Amino acid sequence: MLFSSYKNRSDYSFRFEVAPLSITVAILMVQFFIFKDYTPHIPLIIGICITGIFMALKGRKWAEMEKNMYRVMKVALPTTIIILCVGMMIAASIAAGTVQTVLKFGLDIISPSIFLPATCILTTIVSLATGTSWGTLGTVGLAMLGIGDALGIPNYWTIGAICSGSFFGDKMSPLSDTTNLTPAVAGTDVWSHIKSMLPNTTVAYTLTIIIYALVSRHYQGDAGEIANQTRAMFQTAIAGHYKTGFITLVPALFVIAMGFRKYSVTGTLCTGIFLAVLIAVCYQGESISRVSDILMNGYKAQTDQEYVDKLLSKGGIMSMTWVITMMMLSLAFIGALETYGTFRAILGKLKVLIKSRFSLVATTAMIVLTVGMVAGEIYTSLVLPGRLMKSKYAEMGYDRAILSRTIEDWGTIVSPLIPWNNGGVFVTTTLGLSTFIYAPFALFCWLSPAVGLIFAALGWFVPKDPHGPQTIDDEEMEEIADDVDDYMV
Repeated sequence: MLFSSYKNRSDYSFRFEVAPLSITVAILMVQFFIFKDYTPHIPLIIGICITGIFMALKGRKWAEMEKNMYRVMKVALPTTIIILCVGMMIAASIAAGTVQTVLKFGLDIISPSIFLPATCILTTIVSLATGTSWGTLGTVGLAMLGIGDALGIPNYWTIGAICSGSFFGDKMSPLSDTTNLTPAVAGTDVWSHIKSMLPNTTVAYTLTIIIYALVSRHYQGDAGEIANQTRAMFQTAIAGHYKTGFITLVPALFVIAMGFRKYSVTGTLCTGIFLAVLIAVCYQGESISRVSDILMNGYKAQTDQEYVDKLLSKGGIMSMTWVITMMMLSLAFIGALETYGTFRAILGKLKVLIKSRFSLVATTAMIVLTVGMVAGEIYTSLVLPGRLMKSKYAEMGYDRAILSRTIEDWGTIVSPLIPWNNGGVFVTTTLGLSTFIYAPFALFCWLSPAVGLIFAALGWFVPKDPHGPQTIDDEEMEEIADDVDDYMV
């Protein structure tokens, strides 16, 4: 009886601690499924207010929660600057003709027998150069879908290849917001994060290209007349309005090369922007005043071809405001939940599951996937697990780049496979096919997480922290370590 009474009290305490998160998730579900509005900003603001009410029920002050919210939001300040630079880099790259050259080259080499691997590689190059999966999906993705349709390639294979390439860049590009946000919340740096992702990413991507190449061999034959017309339309529009050539690739090649040499991300991007602007003015003939507007509001193409104009009308500082506000509100909500005690309660429940290297990685994957499924948006699924699990990786002596890699795999890469996640919703809305149909064919999006788990089970590429087991310096993480046993049953 005594044990039963203790267990009931403990269960009630746990439900009370996670109540703000549970209620906010319910509001998000109403927003997504009832109102058909996939913008989670307002539900997160409501969630912060709900957490404040529960703080009052505990007899604690809003000011305490607010202070921690601002402290957690500070984690994203460097990322915010990077994201703004990314917006300018995308716009400047289009103004310089970088994207146009990549697209022209891609269209020149496409045929049915290599269509799927070519589509995957082309979207990979564009997403690596721009750091955006959604931008790649909505531009090059649409073009590839139309060409694939004309070549007789099933849409589910085409969209799978588009997703695989587009989200590869979102995961690996030093220009991507998620690639910069994830190591920030996990407590590591961008280049360690990218280096940690290389082993499982390389294996998964190689398998993806091989499978797509084998499948494409079943679609031999000449390109249809419609495909040739589509190809000619793009090439004519690009040739008639832009100069292409190797010189236009210099900004992107510089950014990628300097990125892998571990130069400052912000400094690399600013130099890349400068080079792109220089090429836009001196080579493409843009005026300095127009370049200023392009960097602020994005590039607006005027080729009189709808597909081409949509493809090339991107970027700018203002295009990143949705991402930045989403990121800041997610971090604020995480900070509120930390202060309230939700994470201490969840970590207490999970502690019994984490006994080994594999259970550590697998539990992290489970948390990220669960948050991505119940919250329905990518930023919370990246931020919350990072804040929740980084103390455990430090405690067990594992490099926190393994944490950031796992979060990126199961957050960024899996998001287009979840029908109600904003990644899946965007793909379905943009390319017009249900997530349930194309998801099995987005090979890289599920191979990469799977290979990561296999490596964890085998002990491959799961390095220990050279400093050994340690305690996180952050005060709230020390509180989690001190108080977690209070929530065990």
